[in-house]
Amino acid sequence: MSHKVLVVDDQFGIRVLLQEVLEREGYQTFLAHNGTTALDIVEEENPDLVLLDMKIPGMDGLEILRNLRKRDRQTKVIMMTAYGELDLIQEAMEMGALSHFTKPFDIDELRHAVNAQLRG
Repeated sequence: MSHKVLVVDDQFGIRVLLQEVLEREGYQTFLAHNGTTALDIVEEENPDLVLLDMKIPGMDGLEILRNLRKRDRQTKVIMMTAYGELDLIQEAMEMGALSHFTKPFDIDELRHAVNAQLRG
């Protein structure tokens, strides 16, 4: 059975790119462009890993992560962030995010990180 990965990013291009890469790796991939959709998918699909962008209009990455943790989800989370949001990353790590990538990220590095978390 393949692992489920949820990509949460408001940028269409990034969602599509990550979906392509992750599906090629054999993962079942779900996409969300905002926090509400992301949390709905988490409820329905219970993904093994969430790739979560920090800067999302409406409900930002930290708020989404907070909501995940409130629901007692031990879902693995990797944050994606623009350069210079280190204070936010620190807070995310304290809430149990495993690691973070700064955009523009190296797609191979990201792929390796996902594989390490799900196959490691």
